[in-house]
Amino acid sequence: MKLLQIDRDALLAPLQAVTGIVEKRHTLPILSNVLIERQNKALNLVATDLEIQITTSCDVTDSVSENQKLTVSARKLQDILRSLPTGAEASLDLQANKVQLKAGKSRFNLQTMPADDFPKMAEAGELLAKFSVSQKLLQDLLSLVQFAMAQQDIRYYLNGLLLVLDGNKIKVVATDGHRLSYADGTLAQSHDKREVILPRKAVLELSRQLTSEDAEVSVEIYASQVRFRYGSSELVTKIIDGKFPDYTRVIPVNYDKTITLDRQALQQSLQRAAILSNEKFRGVRWLLTDNSLRISCTNTEQEEAQEEMEVAYAGAALDVGFNITYLLDVLTHVSTENIQCSFGDANSSMLITLPERDDFRYVVMPMRI
Repeated sequence: MKLLQIDRDALLAPLQAVTGIVEKRHTLPILSNVLIERQNKALNLVATDLEIQITTSCDVTDSVSENQKLTVSARKLQDILRSLPTGAEASLDLQANKVQLKAGKSRFNLQTMPADDFPKMAEAGELLAKFSVSQKLLQDLLSLVQFAMAQQDIRYYLNGLLLVLDGNKIKVVATDGHRLSYADGTLAQSHDKREVILPRKAVLELSRQLTSEDAEVSVEIYASQVRFRYGSSELVTKIIDGKFPDYTRVIPVNYDKTITLDRQALQQSLQRAAILSNEKFRGVRWLLTDNSLRISCTNTEQEEAQEEMEVAYAGAALDVGFNITYLLDVLTHVSTENIQCSFGDANSSMLITLPERDDFRYVVMPMRI
């Protein structure tokens, strides 16, 4: 029984949009499968890991009229389609508990599992908030903070990103307890205040899928889910239940020592110094004196790297240490020509901001070196 006849590229694109969340190993074997639903001239593909679900659709122009559905290994189907030549015509035929993929003189018989067993995420209940934002703005906001999310922290609420809807502002915050990144953007409409914590995997997948275009993303917030609709795709994610740290208390406001640095020059100096940093602690020392910033790294073999940059500074001398990886992370993800670094004392965190922009803050805790 024929399920569909389609150009290889037309099927591969939506398949790649959903397979990013499919885990290789699962306690539930069906979770490594993709659900393919044929409904008249539309084809829907669904993948889930029970925390996130992505659905995407494409139009089909063949002569098949029957509505059918099946689940098949997402990775294997993707690998087969990738291996076929561009522009190849592929067909899927259902045969008992298998599906046959034909393309030219190639034949592939794949195991299927019952589509009715596929665990689609439950409907979310009452809608609490809904807003639209351009894909470009949302992607930019995510890229400015997502690198600061924790990984497998016992404080599970840090393994994600705080999304705040506040009036006509959308704010995103991420922290792993050692550094914090904050960014905000302006929306067309004003909304009641809402805060949700999005899981790390959903954030990474969303920023991978969004494009740098002005096309809209529709965002719906429910009590236990957030739904993102963009293009012909929809990503639904569960919310992390927990209390995110009060980021407003972490961001310093009255620092009096500020220097402006060329972002690329600083990045290159840190990259060179990092070669001789301690592999375990990754410490870098900043010595700020009149018109000079000296950067140094040492390691357990008594090796040392020193870099010096000229800066416009005339305040009290300051000697403070940081994790060099945290500094390189932010310099990689911002794109401005210059950055501003503000300091309190040797025991205070450093605040990194962007000149002429007040929509970004990055805070790095000091470390003893």
